[in-house]
Amino acid sequence: MRRLFPVTDMTATTPPRAAGETAGTTSSASSASSASSASSASPATAGAVDTGADREWTLDELADAYAYPDPLPEGASWLRANMVSSLDGAGQHDGRSQPLSSDADMRVFGTLRALADVVIVGAETVRQEGYRPARAREAFAERRAAAGQGPAPVIAVVTASMELDFSLPLFTEPLVPTLVLTGAAASPERRAEAERAGVEVVIAGDGLVVQPLEVVAALAERGLRRQLTEGGPTLLGQFVAAGVIDEMCLTLSPTMTAGGAQRIAGGPVIAVPQRFAVASVLEQDGFLFTRYRRI
Repeated sequence: MRRLFPVTDMTATTPPRAAGETAGTTSSASSASSASSASSASPATAGAVDTGADREWTLDELADAYAYPDPLPEGASWLRANMVSSLDGAGQHDGRSQPLSSDADMRVFGTLRALADVVIVGAETVRQEGYRPARAREAFAERRAAAGQGPAPVIAVVTASMELDFSLPLFTEPLVPTLVLTGAAASPERRAEAERAGVEVVIAGDGLVVQPLEVVAALAERGLRRQLTEGGPTLLGQFVAAGVIDEMCLTLSPTMTAGGAQRIAGGPVIAVPQRFAVASVLEQDGFLFTRYRRI
């Protein structure tokens, strides 16, 4: 993996060869230039590991690269989305995101989960992707403890219909209890079934509709302020329309799918497109790992 943006003195570059210089040799001028660049490194990067080299990053390096803003303002939350897309805009293939992914993408996926207090996901994605409980990972245990987090993030499932199989391990075997967020008019029978399975039901909207603003607020009230959503497209579209996405982490997969696959965000068109600013771009094996923050 290598960093493409932001461009710093740690970003991998290949200086042009001087006349007569061959591969494997370095002119004195280029050596002097490299030394000058190294000596001018800012204090923030002077002791850093070279993350510009094309190599597999450690999990600590990935965690540093994707760290949440620290500190968050008192009472505030930060909602980031993590999705993958093909070059031609497909958010899934045959109903699942896995065919668009890679080993590096899954390492980023796991890192983002390990940094979050809560993972927010739509009910259809739970069904299609076969969601299981988040697991504790030893590599992140110390970091999570220092941040005052539990051993694993909470999984929070957003559903209006409550049509979920509460006998699945996601609900019966979680390391930390799974939450279900629904509307006030959700089926009392389904709510009771969820509660019998040990699931905490959180009301986050009037009627049957779940309101994104209330989802974010209800989770923050429980101390779950570092928030991550993994979609799917319908839920992400609702979050986009409500203007609650603070950061978009998008993996651009070097694949083409054609067909009629859904985009990463669906739903009604918003009146004015929302602008985001690029925060970082990483690359490995042709996959681009991008981060954008809301302007």
